Amino acid sequence: MRQVHRAGEKLFIDYAGDTVPIVDAETGEISRAQIFVAVLGASNYTFACATATQSQADWLGALGRALRFIGGVPELIVPDNTRALVGEPDRYAPQLQRTTAEFAQHYGVAILPARPYKPQDKSKVEVGVQIVQRWILARLRHRRFFSLAELGVAIAELLEDLNARPFQRLPGNRRSAFETLDQPALRALPATPFQFAQWKKAKPNIDYHVEFDGHYYSVPHALVGQVLELRVTPSSLECFAGGRRVAVHARSHRRGAFSTLTEHMPASHQAHRQWTPSKLIAWGATVGPHTARVVAFQLERMPHPEQGYRACLGLMRLARQYGNARLEDAAGRAVALGAMRYKNLASMLKTGLDRAPLPASTPQQAELALPEAHANLRGAHYYH
Repeated sequence: MRQVHRAGEKLFIDYAGDTVPIVDAETGEISRAQIFVAVLGASNYTFACATATQSQADWLGALGRALRFIGGVPELIVPDNTRALVGEPDRYAPQLQRTTAEFAQHYGVAILPARPYKPQDKSKVEVGVQIVQRWILARLRHRRFFSLAELGVAIAELLEDLNARPFQRLPGNRRSAFETLDQPALRALPATPFQFAQWKKAKPNIDYHVEFDGHYYSVPHALVGQVLELRVTPSSLECFAGGRRVAVHARSHRRGAFSTLTEHMPASHQAHRQWTPSKLIAWGATVGPHTARVVAFQLERMPHPEQGYRACLGLMRLARQYGNARLEDAAGRAVALGAMRYKNLASMLKTGLDRAPLPASTPQQAELALPEAHANLRGAHYYH
C-alpha cells in the first residue's frame, strides 16, 4: 500500500548492512564501525553516523544525535524490531525495553517498532540506507580511518552533500523539503539530552552490598536477601526496592573496591567504624593517664592497630562495669607490673587486686635499682 507521510510525523531509523573498518594505530587491529541511518518521512531528510556496536546504548545514543541533527522531535519513531530496543518483540503488542521507554518519555515521542521480518513497515529508511551506502560509504571505501571520531567527521561532510543533492523527479532537495515540510511541524527538543541508564537486578549479600561491574555498593542492611533494581548511568548508581529509591552512589570503576554509606550499616557496625586508634587513645585519656597508656599498648603490640580494637572495646566494658576510677587504678597497677593485656586488667578488677597496695619491689623497680658494689664496677669517679 502506498503510504502518505504527514509533515513532522515519523522518523524511520535502522542500521546499514555495510560496515567501515577502523584500524587501531598502535596494534593494527581492525574493528568494524556500524552505520546508523535516520530518515524523516515527509521530506526524506537523512542523518547518518558511526557507532562502535549496535548495542542499546549505541542505538539510543545515535537516535539522540539524530534528533539534535534535525533540531526537533517527531510524533513517532519507527525502528527495527531489534532486541536492543524491544523487550518483547510481539507482532501485535511489542513491549519496549525499560531504557527505551525512558528515552521515549524523556523526548515525549512514541516508539513503534516495525513488525518482525516486515521491512516494508520502514521502507523509507530501507531506501535511505541504500542511498547512504551509495553516496557516502562508497566514496569512503578507499580511505583508512583510525578512530570513530575521524570517521564521523568524514560522514558529516558527505551528509551535507547528500541532503543538498537535487531530487530526480521533484523540485528542490532533501534540505529544502525539510525546511518547508518537516522542520515547522517538529516539536521542540527538551532542555537536556537523554542520559542513558542501564537497568539490572541484584540481590544484596550478607554484607549489605550489591555488585556491579566488579565494584560493590552499599544498600540499607534491612534489604539483605531482597531482589533490588539497579539503575546505572555513567556517573551514578541508584538502587530501587519496590519502585522506591533506597540508595544512590557515585559511579566507581575500581574493581574489587567498596562504596559504603554509614547510614546503611547496622548500629553495631556503625559504632565499630567510628573507632580509630587516635579516638581510642583519647577515650583512654579521659579515664586517666595509665588507662591511656594501656590502650596505646593494645594498639601498638599488634602488627595492625585494628587487631587491638577488641581489647580496647573490652576496656570500655570494664569501665562501664567497674567505673573509671577502678579501671584507672587497675591500669596503674598493670603499668607498674608490666602486665597490660586486657585479661590482666579484667582479672585484677574481678578479684579486687586493683584496691590492694603494690608490692615493695616491682619488676620495673628492680630493673631501675642500682646493682651491688663490687670490684668490677668503675663508679662515677672513674670518669672524672
